[in-house]
Amino acid sequence: MPSIRRSTAATAALAALLAVTVTACGPSENSAAGSGSSATDHKGGGGPGLPKGMPTSIDGLKKWKDGGWQNWDEWARKAQDFANPIIKDHWKNDRLAKAKAAPEIGVQATGAGSEFDATDPEPRPVTAEQVARPYHRNMAPVGKIFFDSPKGPMVCSGTIVEDPAHPGKSNLVWTAGHCVHSGKQGGWMRNIVFVPSYNDSGVPMNQVDSTPAQQVTPYGRFWADWISTSGEWIDMGSQESGNGGSAYDFAVLHVKPENGSGKSLQETVGAAAQVWFNAPSANGISTLKAFGYPAAPPYDGARMMACLDRPGRLVMQQGTPAMDRIGCTMTGGTSGGGWFVNRGSKLTLVSNTSISSNAHTWLAGPHLGPEAERVFTAVSRKFAGQ
Repeated sequence: MPSIRRSTAATAALAALLAVTVTACGPSENSAAGSGSSATDHKGGGGPGLPKGMPTSIDGLKKWKDGGWQNWDEWARKAQDFANPIIKDHWKNDRLAKAKAAPEIGVQATGAGSEFDATDPEPRPVTAEQVARPYHRNMAPVGKIFFDSPKGPMVCSGTIVEDPAHPGKSNLVWTAGHCVHSGKQGGWMRNIVFVPSYNDSGVPMNQVDSTPAQQVTPYGRFWADWISTSGEWIDMGSQESGNGGSAYDFAVLHVKPENGSGKSLQETVGAAAQVWFNAPSANGISTLKAFGYPAAPPYDGARMMACLDRPGRLVMQQGTPAMDRIGCTMTGGTSGGGWFVNRGSKLTLVSNTSISSNAHTWLAGPHLGPEAERVFTAVSRKFAGQ
């Protein structure tokens, strides 16, 4: 795995990339994670225990790696049942290139939420623009999340975030809940990996298979050994259409390198974003920038894109928090991608892509309130002593 280190100038470029400001004004699975709780509220060190239906012996693990993971008859659903054994070289360049966009959670352009007073007028479309390449110099914390689902290999976007329990040595990645768990009608995805600065030089997708691995996966592949999402997403979330669960559509991954490097993800990449919980609501933020790897037409998932806009509010269901919404033409595959502001000259995550309009004119993401903070804190504390 090549060691790509960003210079001080590159760090400054991250902040310069975001010409944004923030104002100070503005306003379960029942047996696993109750409403508002984390999937990792239970105590325990190290990685997760293996749940029913997962390999519990060396022979079982071998069968799992030899293809047993493709049996979805026993689909782990409960929060504590997450498990993700490493299958080395499962995600080679060709398989990465074949992964499809995660199910797009679309909303009628003038539909859901429009009847609620807190919903702002629908934003005008903002055309997504390509992020400058190579990505490791311009937006290093952002990458792609790959996973297997009952419908085949799929892809989302994610962001390396700082871990207060391990300053400068974070192994945490922020994404959307629906990228790792299908919500009320399914369970945990499988073979979940994070690839920071995926396709670093942005070659067309039809060339990725023949491009050297050091360009496609410049820092390697990082497997999730634990994930937490909200109890609300597990109990309410839908991958078919946006609903009240979309307001809690976030997740935090704890990862480790596939090849066993002793360095943390943040040390390997040299960058991470801070998370701002309970930030001002949408009408208190002047502008923000959303990043991701759109993979549904007209995009092919090969390149990192971004949209800059002033957010508005979108309420999906009475009694759930207002989501942030921006105009943006990015499509499926963008899910989980970070929404950032520049706070104190630091790259700061305030939301992630969750849903879009069916016409791909806007994106909406959850406001990261106390529920999101509990999910994040639970993962951080779980691995604090390691």
